[in-house]
Amino acid sequence: MLTPKYPPPDTPSPPAPTQAQATGAPVPAPVAPAPPVSTRPTVQLTPGSALALAAGGGAVVLVVGAVLVSLLLAVAITGVSVAVVAIVLRLLVNDLNKSR
Repeated sequence: MLTPKYPPPDTPSPPAPTQAQATGAPVPAPVAPAPPVSTRPTVQLTPGSALALAAGGGAVVLVVGAVLVSLLLAVAITGVSVAVVAIVLRLLVNDLNKSR
C-alpha cells in the first residue's frame, strides 16, 4: 500500500551540555537585546494641518451622511409606490369580481 512520507520536524535538537553545565556551575542568564530604534520620522501636527484634517473628516462625515439619507429616502419612496400599486391592484380585482 501507499504510506505517507512525512518530512522531518522543524524543531531544533536540544543543545549539547556545555562545560559549565557539566560541572554544575551556574550559567548566566542571556541578556535581552536592546529594542530597535525606529528611523522613521515622527509626525508632527501643526495647527494648520490639524484644522485641515478636521475639515476633511467633517466633509467625509457629511458626504457619508448625505449618501445614507438618500438611500433611506429611496427605500421609503419605493415602499410607498409599492403600497400604492397594491391598493390600485386590489381595487381593480374587487371591481372585476363585482362585475361578474
